[in-house]
Amino acid sequence: MSLLRFITCGSVDDGKSTLIGRLLYDAQQLHTDQLATLAADSRGTGLDFSLLVDGLLAEREQGITIDVAYRYFATEARTFIVADTPGHEQYTRNMVTGASTADAAVLLVDARKGLLRQTRRHSHLVALLGIRRVALAVNKMDLVGHREERFTEIAEEYRALAAGLGFEVVCVPVVALDGSNVVTRGPGMPWYDGPTLIDWLNQVPVDDRRRAGPFRMIVQWVNRPGPDFRGVSGTVVGGCVRPGDRVRVLPGEQESTVARLVTFDGDLDEAAAGRSVTVVLADDLDVGRGAVLAAADPPGVADSCEADLIWMGEQEMLPGRRYLAKVGARTVGLTVDPPKYRLDVDTGAHLAAKTLRLNEIGVGNVHFDQPVAVDPYRDNRDLGGFIVIDRLSNATVGAGLVHFPLRRSTNVRWQAMAVDKAMRAAVTGHRGCVVWFTGLSAAGKSTIANRVEQRLHRDGRHTFTLDGDNVRHGLNKDLGFTDADRVENVRRVAEVAGLMVDAGLIVLVSFISPFRAERELARGIVADDEFCEVFVDTPLAVAEARDPKGLYAKARRGELPNFTGIDSPYEPPERPELHLDTTALTAEEAADAVVARLRELRVF
Repeated sequence: MSLLRFITCGSVDDGKSTLIGRLLYDAQQLHTDQLATLAADSRGTGLDFSLLVDGLLAEREQGITIDVAYRYFATEARTFIVADTPGHEQYTRNMVTGASTADAAVLLVDARKGLLRQTRRHSHLVALLGIRRVALAVNKMDLVGHREERFTEIAEEYRALAAGLGFEVVCVPVVALDGSNVVTRGPGMPWYDGPTLIDWLNQVPVDDRRRAGPFRMIVQWVNRPGPDFRGVSGTVVGGCVRPGDRVRVLPGEQESTVARLVTFDGDLDEAAAGRSVTVVLADDLDVGRGAVLAAADPPGVADSCEADLIWMGEQEMLPGRRYLAKVGARTVGLTVDPPKYRLDVDTGAHLAAKTLRLNEIGVGNVHFDQPVAVDPYRDNRDLGGFIVIDRLSNATVGAGLVHFPLRRSTNVRWQAMAVDKAMRAAVTGHRGCVVWFTGLSAAGKSTIANRVEQRLHRDGRHTFTLDGDNVRHGLNKDLGFTDADRVENVRRVAEVAGLMVDAGLIVLVSFISPFRAERELARGIVADDEFCEVFVDTPLAVAEARDPKGLYAKARRGELPNFTGIDSPYEPPERPELHLDTTALTAEEAADAVVARLRELRVF
């Protein structure tokens, strides 16, 4: 039997649960204790059902399938997995999760209400996620007297909407409560001669993009049980592969020939998309988890892409912040540019945006910290989709759908320079490093940094101070004080500080820099022994009492929104290289401690 995954969606109280219950009851519900039987029956058919179930469990463990209920049932024609997602707008992320692996969608509409805002919203999302076949189930026809003209009105309006979204649509009038036109035909609608919903589900083609495309396999692990056997195992996610085929290992330029295709039940002559297999190569290549095997017409290898971004985090997306991205079986670093636009999923309009909030969708450029193999999402969901993970909490906060790799990925390369960091250090007589002062406003960061620079300059050290207020007069004068702007503020300064370290300078950075993630970003730009985080620790009450610039007073009056410590959080360092308690130290004593710490770190 073939397997069809589909999603049900629609507005609240349109009858999704009733419809699914009718399908499960009338179309022979498949209980979970029957999965083993199905897995046994599927051997040799290309359907690896146990792997599919493992995949669903893995998705749940990643935390991105909250409130998505997966139901299993079968007919004589095929097996089904249906993702039942909530209709509320705040659960858009759950609808996206369910649709990400679906071949088709059943969209419900209440015949009394017609097309609603959520109907249009879900239709745009379905199109965005690459689902090409949709059934519009016009439910509760009994509550409008089974009138053909009401059904026709809704169907024509929806077909006009679908025409601009690029998917095929069939409209079915149903009464989920009594099962009319769900599995069997019922009384009251003799005028309808189209397929029942189950007829359509039995006949709708399974998305064949993966099978029709070029060969792709994501390596999950390397098998080497003995000296005479070395295979790479994974799932074929595109096309098919046969012994004798020439394949390339990506990223990289290694090539080899497929010697064997090994499974638990013996060798195969061919492994097609969806099949789990161990590939034995003719050559002993260095292939690791996360690599991609590909035939002719390989996927692009890039560190930057344009992508649709679907934000699932409670905290807004912060451009410039370092996240993690899970691409295939690899986890890499990720940063996101400000969106080119935000998509109004109700109308399809492109709206200006600087960031994305919960359930919002936008288009923008993303940057990985190393090259990865990617296909456009429209061609291959497995290599074209990625999830975004918060580095500190490890929570899934977003998903991305690749449009195309950016040309800069292959055209912009590092230029080797004749004079390097070590040669510059030999001239200055000391190593370059970043001394990053962080703390609340009025904690004393700039005062201490200024004293430190005076000491170092007196001793002949080459220094420069990047002060938070000063850089906002030039380099960062276009930035405000929202969380997104603060992230970009720190990112720019961290990049400049990194360049100054390469130049051989001791760079003193005096920035509130309230977020740990951005301070970690700054740390990651230079070598481990070139970064010294100094926590200038002053209680809020003490800092507010000092208030030399009157900023706390303005913030308390509501004249200065997003002020750190008042209505915007400060995340203190957990393991700074130096912790200065300014209630116990004078500025001179604090400066002495910084200079002493730099000597301990062998900067000079």
